[in-house]
Amino acid sequence: MESRRGPLKSAVPSNVVSPVRRCSRTACGRPAVATLTYVYADSTAVLGPLATYAEPHCYDLCAEHSERLTAPRGWEVVRLLDGSAPARPSGDDLEALANAVREAARPQERAAEAGGGARGADPMEVARRGHLRVLRSPDN
Repeated sequence: MESRRGPLKSAVPSNVVSPVRRCSRTACGRPAVATLTYVYADSTAVLGPLATYAEPHCYDLCAEHSERLTAPRGWEVVRLLDGSAPARPSGDDLEALANAVREAARPQERAAEAGGGARGADPMEVARRGHLRVLRSPDN
């Protein structure tokens, strides 16, 4: 009686071949996140999201190598944004964060506005901005 095994039952698991595509750079084993393609006619290097399939003459790069990519002199690098990648903080984000910190530093002003304008502060205090106070002159 002859036993017939399918290829999956007789296959030996291997740690050498990985289903994850790796960076094309020599001695870099990190997972690829972007694909680099050269357009020689336009002297352009195009760096975009990881291609669906590994293509000849395209290079898969890890995050570190894709960020540090430079092109030869006279060439242009075009970076195509991936919609699924997290966006880097912009100047508007930084300004919004600074405004939120400033607002959080004024709890007494918000409490005074919510309490009908009654202020329990020092009678010598005329105004307040953050941690700074403007005081009335003792002569008045």
